[in-house]
Amino acid sequence: MSARAATLPSVDHQTTPFIGSEALVNGRVPNKHQLRTRYQAILPDIYLPTAVEPTLRQRTRGAWQWTYGDGVVCGLAAAAMHGTRWIADDVAVELIWPNARPPRGVKTRRDRLLPGEFERVDGMWVTTAVRTAFDIGRRGRLDECVERVDALGNATGLDADAVMAAARQHPGSPGVRNLPTVLELYDRGAESPKETWLRLLLIRAGYPRPQTQIPVGGGYGQPLYFLDMGWDDVKLAVEYDGDHHRTDSAQFAKDIVRIEFVNELGWQVIRVAKANRPADVLARVQRAWQSRVRTDREKS
Repeated sequence: MSARAATLPSVDHQTTPFIGSEALVNGRVPNKHQLRTRYQAILPDIYLPTAVEPTLRQRTRGAWQWTYGDGVVCGLAAAAMHGTRWIADDVAVELIWPNARPPRGVKTRRDRLLPGEFERVDGMWVTTAVRTAFDIGRRGRLDECVERVDALGNATGLDADAVMAAARQHPGSPGVRNLPTVLELYDRGAESPKETWLRLLLIRAGYPRPQTQIPVGGGYGQPLYFLDMGWDDVKLAVEYDGDHHRTDSAQFAKDIVRIEFVNELGWQVIRVAKANRPADVLARVQRAWQSRVRTDREKS
């Protein structure tokens, strides 16, 4: 074991994955029959009660225990440990640990880790937010990488310069050449992958980079509302309405009041839904943009 290894803490066997062989030795589970009938093996020698559908956090803890506390959680599992939303429970748990034959649902990597690139999170070794961004920002399609880094930044307040500084410590790493482009497009104001998608759509259509989470209304420096993204100089906002806006009646009612308020302040809001095609979205934005610019010129 390396210096990172530590004695694994005792756990609640009803909610937390545990090492079956250790539970038998210390008497927490009385016999092998009970271990087989009351618990499910989610990984080799790692168990949960049979009625539990493992969450990503539980699977991550189980995978870390599979390394006997010596591995370091990385990738999307690390991002989730730092509070990132929008990560599916069934993604592979990635670990920096030298094992070439991981079980199903686990990926191991032999990546180089420098001092200060990992820390304790909920008792487990996890790559820091900066190192996690370095990893998830260079693997996969460009838009996917931006979505992931946006989400991590929304949860942690990630600093792009710190990520680039980390990248300079790992020259030649796979995908590292793509990282500057990802970080140039990164915006921690995105509160969902669809907001990232919408922002990238507008940028690629040639519009100035929209500001995200635009504060409006309120007094004494305290905003009353925030707009997803837009341009303050022409008072034009573009927002993505997720399903909760449609299915949550209370949220729907709040949205009506909110839109009426920002309209009274002179803002025009383009609302985008899942069914809207990109071309249609851009056509709507273009009409609104031209109208707002023309109005501004007439006023001047």
